[in-house]
Amino acid sequence: MDWLSRLFEMMPVRGRLDLRCSYGAPWRIDQGPGEPNEIPYHAVVGGSAVLEGPPGGKPLRLLSGDILLLPGNPRHVMHDGSGARPKPVRNRQELNLVIKENAGQGERLDLLCGHFAIAPPHDRLLRSYLPSRLVVHARGDDGGENATQLAGLVALMRSESASDLLGGRAMLNALSTAMFALVLRLASEAEDAPRGLLAMAGHPRLAPAVAALFNEPARAWSLPELAQLSNMSRATLARQFQQKLGRSASDLLTDIRMTYAANELKRSSLSTGAVAEAVGYQSEAAFQRAFKNHMGVTPAQWRKLQEPSGRDVFAGPAASAGSSAAKTTEADPMRSSRPAKADEPPSSPARDD
Repeated sequence: MDWLSRLFEMMPVRGRLDLRCSYGAPWRIDQGPGEPNEIPYHAVVGGSAVLEGPPGGKPLRLLSGDILLLPGNPRHVMHDGSGARPKPVRNRQELNLVIKENAGQGERLDLLCGHFAIAPPHDRLLRSYLPSRLVVHARGDDGGENATQLAGLVALMRSESASDLLGGRAMLNALSTAMFALVLRLASEAEDAPRGLLAMAGHPRLAPAVAALFNEPARAWSLPELAQLSNMSRATLARQFQQKLGRSASDLLTDIRMTYAANELKRSSLSTGAVAEAVGYQSEAAFQRAFKNHMGVTPAQWRKLQEPSGRDVFAGPAASAGSSAAKTTEADPMRSSRPAKADEPPSSPARDD
């Protein structure tokens, strides 16, 4: 199995389309931060928008076909760039979605706004391997097959959001989930793939080592073994991990092992010792220490915390999407009230033989 499929198997992600915005100038959106386990997204399907940069950073203009992910889940501001006072916004409740509109003029922004929900504590782990801001260009005419596929998926979302067809809400959320995988795939293939797993997975020689760690986390991988898979020296492999991922192969393996362990403790009746062995630890005591250091609680405490509580961390708001708005600046709420929630190195990960 490829590394991205394995990642989603380990860390289930559910997408949700929250709103569709149709604005003429002047307009302004002030959103976030969202719930702790969410990654907001915006897909520009018509017009353009200016995303304010972080303090000291430059604004970024988003064009039709651009998809913005914000793994850092920050407060963020988007506007038309005029600096004028934004027009008032009204909500139009459709069967499956809320449409936000204003009486602005000129070229209209057509924007799909949603989020991806990741079950805690995997949300923090996934976020740590992604950039705080990620933009991909899915215009379908100059980005290759994956860009074309993503453009087609967004076009289908746009079409579904404009109609009140049976099963439309389920379709929109399923398409949002698929969009997350396609965005990461496209980003990993970019020449300027951002630091993190995307940069590593897009590196042809490093990809085999990354896939090996995801597919066989219980194996006591050594640096020479991983270097051989990647057809490079041990020193080069270690340097490439640090440059592209920002951490070592041993760190990545520990993260993968702890994620598997957390899942097993949640969904199975295996003893702590059996789980430790399943993720590559010969010593239960060493596993206990590593797990607590990584998760902040012991394996037994984690298992207790995962007992059914009747709350779905992926669930959307009980009320309609139009009633879940948050504060904004003369413009668009675009924020839903959704429920949220979690080293000692492993026995011998990526050892330096």
